[in-house]
Amino acid sequence: EVQLVESGGRSVQAGGSLRLSCKHSGSTFDDIGWSRQVPGKERELVACISLRDSDSRTFYGDSVKGRFTVSSDSAENTVFLQMNRVEPEDAAVYRCKEGTCLASPHGWNFEEALGPWSQGTQVTVSS
Repeated sequence: EVQLVESGGRSVQAGGSLRLSCKHSGSTFDDIGWSRQVPGKERELVACISLRDSDSRTFYGDSVKGRFTVSSDSAENTVFLQMNRVEPEDAAVYRCKEGTCLASPHGWNFEEALGPWSQGTQVTVSS
């Protein structure tokens, strides 16, 4: 059974930092993607990372590139999303999911596994 549990969401001041965690188990895919969603808006892909030791690829959405860093600790089966220089627009529910990061000539996409995204962790930003 695949399980992904996010944690680390909290209230943070604009300009501050926080780190989200995605503890995963039972995954049959090689990659983990992060997304975020605000009520009433479409889900936005934030980052994607390969879990394979031989593959160091990472991908970022344009709105977070240069501020967020995705990383993986294979020993802990955990993927992290380090969020720096947080902006009010970063406030959302952040979720992770297994799937495949796909590079393309225009950027990248995330081919997510079947099934719903997990519950997520809430990030709020105060200005």
